[in-house]
Amino acid sequence: MEMFKGIGVSGGVVIGRVFVLEDASDRHVPKRAIGPDQVPAELERFAFARKKSIEELNKLHRAAEAEMGSEAAKIFLFHVGALSDKAILDPVRTLIEQDWLSAEYAVQHVIGQLAERFGQHPDSTFQTKVSDLQDLSDRLVGHLVGQRRTALLDLPEGTVIVSRDLTPSQAAAFNRDKVIAFVTDMGGRTSHTAIVARALNLPSVVGASHVADAASDGMQIVVDGDRGVVVLCPDAATLDRYRGERERAQAYALSLQDLADLPAVTADGVEIHLHGNIEFPTEVPGVLASGGTGVGLYRTEFLYLTSSHTPMEHEHYEAYRTCLELLQGRPLTIRTVDLGADKYTQAQAAVPERNPFLGLRSIRYCLQNTAMFKTQLRAILRASAHGPLRVMFPLVTTINEFRQGKYLVRDAMEDLADEGVAFDRDIPLGMMIEVPSAALMASTFAREADFFSIGTNDLVQYTLAVDRTNERVASLYNPAHPAVLRLLRDVVRAGRRYEIPVSCCGEAAAEPEFAALLIGLGLRTLSVSAPGIPALKRLIRSLTTTKCERIAKKAIGFDSEQEAAAYVRDRTRKLVPEAFGGRAVDEF
Repeated sequence: MEMFKGIGVSGGVVIGRVFVLEDASDRHVPKRAIGPDQVPAELERFAFARKKSIEELNKLHRAAEAEMGSEAAKIFLFHVGALSDKAILDPVRTLIEQDWLSAEYAVQHVIGQLAERFGQHPDSTFQTKVSDLQDLSDRLVGHLVGQRRTALLDLPEGTVIVSRDLTPSQAAAFNRDKVIAFVTDMGGRTSHTAIVARALNLPSVVGASHVADAASDGMQIVVDGDRGVVVLCPDAATLDRYRGERERAQAYALSLQDLADLPAVTADGVEIHLHGNIEFPTEVPGVLASGGTGVGLYRTEFLYLTSSHTPMEHEHYEAYRTCLELLQGRPLTIRTVDLGADKYTQAQAAVPERNPFLGLRSIRYCLQNTAMFKTQLRAILRASAHGPLRVMFPLVTTINEFRQGKYLVRDAMEDLADEGVAFDRDIPLGMMIEVPSAALMASTFAREADFFSIGTNDLVQYTLAVDRTNERVASLYNPAHPAVLRLLRDVVRAGRRYEIPVSCCGEAAAEPEFAALLIGLGLRTLSVSAPGIPALKRLIRSLTTTKCERIAKKAIGFDSEQEAAAYVRDRTRKLVPEAFGGRAVDEF
């Protein structure tokens, strides 16, 4: 039995079987063991990857020879020759046959060692071949990983994906009938992959360093998404302990279901509007079934992340119209595409940005790609004829960005009016408060915006200078930091002063301690992933706004985030202990 500690990003516990997913874009391949019965299949996979690589290299050689001459094209012949060299082939086969290691690892290990020896050789002729060997390794591993990805289509039920890292689109594409959880070496609590996991209600742990190296296909695994614990090859006592929690977890889940049709009203009679965060229209029924009264954040960039092509206007329109039809008159808030940072644009760029979280992302990306932006805006406006819809721009940092966004909306309105297309001419236009500059200038923005929605995920990241996807600094990411709380307080005050609605759609709002703080700061609309709504409603119905205000006032006065977080956690647990219980266990 081997245990790993990471960051639980989506609650629940499952017991399943491992499938290790390697990434061709990452030069680190986990040391994945295989069973003796898998040796023939691994050798066959290696032979296939070698064959495909030789075919590619011969094709490249012919093309290079035609364009650059025979001398320049010789580089590809070196690669072809290396793929027939026993100094490479025999050690790879030995690692597969005798050490029972995956073909990917065997290839990377053998060629990596050879490249290291070449790099240390005093003769520069050898040193210049290091990059060639690395390229050859990447080519072979790419074909092998491609085969592994194809194998995802034939996974057995009860599969737990283990990987060094995952993209949001990979997580969103998992077959929910087969994949019951995932675990990664890397990542943080509010990474976009974690957000997808919560939306799909997949128990998940990220930042569990080296778990991908230790895991092998078919291993039994326990994933505890509540505590951030992963157990490989659990012993009988560990399995019994997790199985023993089922009855209590099921009772807790049933008690939460009973709250779905009850109003989210505090013990002293104040209504809190609970909305859902979604990535796909298919999530809307889950929001409503959980007791949500609308959608407070539709992350429309997932139209791009889960598609093999750039979405057309009719695809945007159909997605938004479907949401409004499912909501049946309840409000829908659409965030315009928030691409960039760890989503989409870096994979498309010829030269990726050095620091994409501070680069061309969100509203900045849209304003530099106005044709794409107007395609979405036209679709949103067309959909607005079918129900109550609001538009908000992400990561606004200057008043000029907000004005440019509004201008493009008005421009799209004029085009649609000329075409005789129906739309809501009074559609509310708001913005996300996600950076300190926007929070500090909230009064200025409030004069022009119809509403604010606070995105705590990025606001905490930029206020505390903590990369929210980096497991190494995860402990520094603290929404209860007094600096963050003061910014939140100022934004709420600005909204009240100018009489515009202020909500919070950051995932931290689903955490009982932070939800109590937000209510205490004056927020009356919270939006979270559907699975978090029932527990949040229980918390709300158990607290008074007076108690929440006392908690917030005390927390905002602390000098350190540790003191503030500890105080809020302790006070909330004492007031509403039942808000911290209940876990679900599935086993395969």
